[in-house]
Amino acid sequence: MIEDVSGFGENIGGQKRVILIVLDSFGIGRQPDAAAFGDEGSNTLAAIAASSELQIPNLQKLGIFSIDGVREDINSVRSGVPAELHGKLFTVPPAEYVPEGCFARVEEKSNGKDTTIGHWEMAGIYSETPLPVYPHGFPPEVLEAFEAQTGRQSICNLPYSGTDVIRDFGKQHMETGNLIVYTSADSVFQIAAHESVVPLPELYRYCEIARAILTGEHAVGRVIARPFVGEYPNFTRSSGRHDFSLLPPQKTLLDILLENRKDVIGVGKIHDIFAGRGLSRFMRTTGNADGIEKTKLVMQEPFDGLCFVNLVDFDMMYGHRNDVAGYAAAITAFDRELPALRALMAPDDLLMITADHGCDPSTASTDHSRECVPLLIFGQKMRHGVNLHTRHTFSDIAATILDYLEIPEEETAVIAGTSFLSMLR
Repeated sequence: MIEDVSGFGENIGGQKRVILIVLDSFGIGRQPDAAAFGDEGSNTLAAIAASSELQIPNLQKLGIFSIDGVREDINSVRSGVPAELHGKLFTVPPAEYVPEGCFARVEEKSNGKDTTIGHWEMAGIYSETPLPVYPHGFPPEVLEAFEAQTGRQSICNLPYSGTDVIRDFGKQHMETGNLIVYTSADSVFQIAAHESVVPLPELYRYCEIARAILTGEHAVGRVIARPFVGEYPNFTRSSGRHDFSLLPPQKTLLDILLENRKDVIGVGKIHDIFAGRGLSRFMRTTGNADGIEKTKLVMQEPFDGLCFVNLVDFDMMYGHRNDVAGYAAAITAFDRELPALRALMAPDDLLMITADHGCDPSTASTDHSRECVPLLIFGQKMRHGVNLHTRHTFSDIAATILDYLEIPEEETAVIAGTSFLSMLR
């Protein structure tokens, strides 16, 4: 596997390609079981629709406002916006508007609302058992083993915001060399360290030690390196984040495609989320803009298979920081890139845009929210304006991709979802 995107070809044609883009945390509310997760009323899209920063004409063309319930949710939220601000907000199209793409509301079936389980389900795995969480911090047997093997003490050991934790513990870390260990409402073991105190290779080695410790009942979804830079009190997180995920418990969409000699190219966090499994190539990214540029480069290559993209800034930079305007501006920036992405599509290409969970920036919580996600689909040879209504598992995405790429049915039985390809043609 390589990270270098140089040397891509220029001639496209004769191959089927799927470009699956995950707008990390771009939920659209209305998950029926949201209350069980403490997320009743959360709706990421509706929250940012009250911001004048949101202008998404190209997502509108693909059908974002035509998804069942979205128009009503946005209009409901906007009813509380002062009248003098209404002129600064985008206009929601009427119900009779016919998009150029096909669209659906997709429910998460698995028992969770984190990145790992969301992407696993998108790749065909239903996770009945939730991954472990630690609302009171990690138990002594975990921390004692971690400290013994790293040779460093740990501090914090509580659920914490990633920006707040370096503000509150960064100075102590720099004075002592102790590692900042923390978690969140999700199944994560996070290690924050200043790059001048713990160089990135050393921090990644500590994460590998933690990953080996966190098995069995403590098998968290991800161990995450959270490096930061700067001087107290103005610490900032750097771009060296790295996720060490659990191996998927069974074959995924990625594995099946690779076994059938298809290209599987991961952009962004995809390599980390799937622990490197099922990819023929991968490219790490430094943020949304870099991820989009790398996706454009991939789309100039005559590959045959899947390009799987995660754009993480929506979640990491804005959702978790309760930044409504920033989230809206980031979605707007992505929207501006859609014409360029569509221009790179060959006649047999299929573009799919979705999300892995919600992270409503308008709520008191800074954690992920249990929400349905949008699914927007476009292909030059596909029908326009098809409402797929509500799909009851993210795994329908995997089943449809396998169907589109003509993988033999007997090899896809492990996938939990159902293809909706026939509805698009």
